[in-house]
Amino acid sequence: MNYLDRKCWICGKEENIPFRCRFCGKTFCTGHRLPEQHACEGLEKLKRHGTYRTSPGHGSSTSDDIFKDALKNTAKYAAKGAVKGIGRNFSYSMKSSPSMAIIYLCIFSFLLQILIPGYQQLFHMVPARILEFSHPWTLLTHMFIHADFMHIFFNMLVLFFFGPELERRAGKKVFLSVYFAAGLVAAIAYSLTSSRPDIPVVGASGAIMGVFAALAIIAPEIKVYVYFIPMKITHALILFAFFDFILLGSNDMIAHTAHLSGIFVGLLMGSRIKRAQVRYGSTTYRR
Repeated sequence: MNYLDRKCWICGKEENIPFRCRFCGKTFCTGHRLPEQHACEGLEKLKRHGTYRTSPGHGSSTSDDIFKDALKNTAKYAAKGAVKGIGRNFSYSMKSSPSMAIIYLCIFSFLLQILIPGYQQLFHMVPARILEFSHPWTLLTHMFIHADFMHIFFNMLVLFFFGPELERRAGKKVFLSVYFAAGLVAAIAYSLTSSRPDIPVVGASGAIMGVFAALAIIAPEIKVYVYFIPMKITHALILFAFFDFILLGSNDMIAHTAHLSGIFVGLLMGSRIKRAQVRYGSTTYRR
């Protein structure tokens, strides 16, 4: 609210919480807040149409009305402040962390899937089309599409915990390189090996497994919980890779080839990052 919006239309008095007339829409001070006190034009129109009761209801008072209006204005300004605060936090996290930016984009994309018919079909990846060199953008966009709530929830949960950790230890640009390289290779590998190339593929699992594998190489001392069982991140990675390997060809609607391909890329890039850190004596890690 600017300076003029806080000034009374009658006397020019400025108040921190002014009163806006619900009939004429103008701003007034406490002394001129009632329609009868500022010769309200809107009230006169309502009277002529017979839709306004001139006398207040039983038990009402000026002080009660003032208190109610003050509460309404306070709530309105508090809500505006909260929305601005959320917007600032959202913007800051988007700029400061690529992982959080990807999470927000995936959530936004998931909402669009729900609201816009045909949105998912436009951006999911169909291996047969990739092999025909059609719809090439889906090699990237399928990573921002998810099948259902549980799919996006668990993918984003893993990325939330391990993405920022890789950023801190290797840098934001390195994280983005690992994430998208693993995701793209996983998509291509699955397209080349899928027994059902007509079935669409969605999800960021291949990219996330690449991040997980790279982090296991760079920081093998990290402990994680798998079904509430504590173990080293390297042991968890071996466990995940083992299950993906034995379930190859199981037709369980999970892209195990993509997971394994993402892990392979993460291991290669993680080893390369580790060697560079040892060579130059820096990990960019901050506690």
